Amino acid sequence: MFATASLSGTKPEQYAQLLAQARGLLHGERDRIANAANLSALVYHALPQLNWVGFYFFDGTELVVGPFQGLPACVRIPLDKGVCGAAARTRRTQRVEDVNAFPGHIACDSASRSELVVPLYDGDALIGVFDIDSPVPGRFDGDDQAGMEALARCFLDACALEAGVLEAGVLEAGVSP
Repeated sequence: MFATASLSGTKPEQYAQLLAQARGLLHGERDRIANAANLSALVYHALPQLNWVGFYFFDGTELVVGPFQGLPACVRIPLDKGVCGAAARTRRTQRVEDVNAFPGHIACDSASRSELVVPLYDGDALIGVFDIDSPVPGRFDGDDQAGMEALARCFLDACALEAGVLEAGVLEAGVSP
């Protein structure tokens, strides 16, 4: 049985603790859906001031909602729309202080005020995005971005051998070259 521990210390220290918990939670499991579900729940319950945490997976045309925690979500997101589409399209993490000021923002949850989205790639192949929303404007900073990018890498590494699709060593998670 997996047991979470309360986070303490500075924000980077808290993300290091959360990453250790995520590694323990995902260890030995390669199924993308199971890992996305558990990682979404872990992050949602560990970090304050969040109203949505989850994954969108690329189906070859658009992003389709995967496992998440929060209110029901938009099911499909075109790559040319919203913060998730921008992260997938640009291959760069999107950290948005005010989603209402973001061109083309998609309001899946009207309570969301800020958002952080990490793109998930296997080499050049888009896998999806890891998305977190907050009802607090400006909720996410550089420490949150670095922490979420590390968690995204952990997710990709855990799923690396799923059905022979992803291979360890060629994974990236929203990290600029």
